[in-house]
Amino acid sequence: MIETWDKDGHHDLRLEVRDRHLAYLDAHEQSLLACGAKLSDDGSFASGGLYLLDVDDRDEAQSFIQNDPFHEAGLFQRVEVTRWRKAYLAGKREI
Repeated sequence: MIETWDKDGHHDLRLEVRDRHLAYLDAHEQSLLACGAKLSDDGSFASGGLYLLDVDDRDEAQSFIQNDPFHEAGLFQRVEVTRWRKAYLAGKREI
């Protein structure tokens, strides 16, 4: 699981890089279980993101996020990579 926090005042950068970011996600869809922006309560503003990846180890997760166009553009203030176990996914018990 990767959680990101955007730098304050960088919403325009997020919008500028968004199409490249989405293309990157499309190119790595085989590794993505889920991914999306963390939004304000009214849904009008993104302040970071959450990625659930199916990869073998932390190095793969780190490489994935470091090559994300959002990361390369300097959007993120903070990134945390945490090992996550699928217990339930899409209504199906995994363990």
